[in-house]
Amino acid sequence: MTSNAPRPEILRYTAFAGSPEGGNPAGVVLDATGLDDGDMLAIAAELGYSESAFLTAPPADLGGPAGRAYTIRYFSPRAEVPFCGHATIATAVALAERTGPGELLFATRAGTVPVAVTEEGGTVQATLTSVEPHTEEIADADLAEALAALDWPAADLDPAFPPRIAFAGARHLVVAAATRGRLADLAYDFARLEALMHRLDLITVQLVWRESATVFHVRDPFPVGGVVEDPATGAAAAAFGGYARELGLVPEDAVLTLHQGEDLGRPGELTVTLRAGDPRVHVGGTGTRIA
Repeated sequence: MTSNAPRPEILRYTAFAGSPEGGNPAGVVLDATGLDDGDMLAIAAELGYSESAFLTAPPADLGGPAGRAYTIRYFSPRAEVPFCGHATIATAVALAERTGPGELLFATRAGTVPVAVTEEGGTVQATLTSVEPHTEEIADADLAEALAALDWPAADLDPAFPPRIAFAGARHLVVAAATRGRLADLAYDFARLEALMHRLDLITVQLVWRESATVFHVRDPFPVGGVVEDPATGAAAAAFGGYARELGLVPEDAVLTLHQGEDLGRPGELTVTLRAGDPRVHVGGTGTRIA
C-alpha cells in the first residue's frame, strides 16, 4: 500500500445469483479510509473482477439512516468508473450480513443511490434505485463502427429496438439482436471497440435479445475496464430499463427479467422494476459471498 495504513479486509461477493458460481463477482472493501486512488486501483487490478467497491464515510449532507450511509467508489482493473450496479448489490449484501437488512444510502460519483435490502428464508435481496435515466441517439458513423468491431451485420439487429446510448449513472450503448443465436455469437475486436467506447465515454455495450414481452437476455462487452465481458451488469440494466420505457417498448409500470452470464457459464438474473410517476429505475437481485 502507498500509505502507512494496514491492508484492509478485502471481501469477495457475487451479485445477481444465489451461488458463488453464478452472477458477477466483485471485490468489496467495507472500510477504505486508509486507501488512496492508487491503492484502490491496485486492489481492483489484483482481484481482476470487472469492478470492486470501496466504502468511506458519507458526505456531511448525504443524510440517510444513521450508520447506514456511505461514500462508495468503484474501480475496474484499469480505471475508476462513476457507477457500478453489481458492486453496489454485492456491497449491500455484505453490509446486510453484518448489520442486518434495511435501507442503505450511497453517495456515488453519478449521484445518490438508495438500496433496499430484505431477507427471506436466508436469502438476501438488494434493490438499488438509479439516478434519473436518459437516452441519446448515436451517430450513424459511430454505430457502423460499433457493429464493425462486434462483427455484427446491421441485418442481424432487431428493428423494434433502435440503437441508443442510455444512461442511468453510466453510459451504455444499447444494441438489440434479432435472434438468440446472434447474441450468443460474440467474438469482437477488443482494441477497436475499446477505442470507440473511450471516444464516446461508454462503460459497456448492452447487447440485448428479447425473449418475450418482459424477459430479455443480455451481454455486456467491457473492454474499457480491461475485461472482455461483464457477467451481470446492474448499471447497464438500469440504463436499459430507462431506454425501454422512454422509447415506449415496455409499459410505464413493468417488471423486466434480464438473464445474463449464461454464455459465460455464470448465469445470473436481474430484476428491473419501472413505476409510473417515478423516473428512476430499480434494479434488484440476490448476492452471496465467495469463499
